[in-house]
Amino acid sequence: MKKRANSFKAAFTGLYEGLKNQWNFKFHLIAACVVIALGFYFEVSKMEWSVLLLCCAMVISLELINTAIELLCDFVEPNKNEKIRIIKDISAAGVLVSAIIAAVVGGIVFVPRIIERFF
Repeated sequence: MKKRANSFKAAFTGLYEGLKNQWNFKFHLIAACVVIALGFYFEVSKMEWSVLLLCCAMVISLELINTAIELLCDFVEPNKNEKIRIIKDISAAGVLVSAIIAAVVGGIVFVPRIIERFF
């Protein structure tokens, strides 16, 4: 039981470190909060909630994984290295792709509602 508690403690410490030290993680958390607020405001369906929350989780999770990969790369090779740069770029591209898909999903869910309500 103590081992499991320590695992959760380590995971929450990772969240705290990401929040404390990573601007991109903060940005994605703020974006997720905006999505949640818009979901309440526009009273989205359960299915839409599911998709929106999965997209938020995907982007935030990939941002944390990207951060871990970048920190590991910097630890393993503190000097400039072309292979390390490529690894970091590919890792960042994973976050970018997920963020683009999440933005498209957000557009599909919210744009019609915004147009209907305000125009």
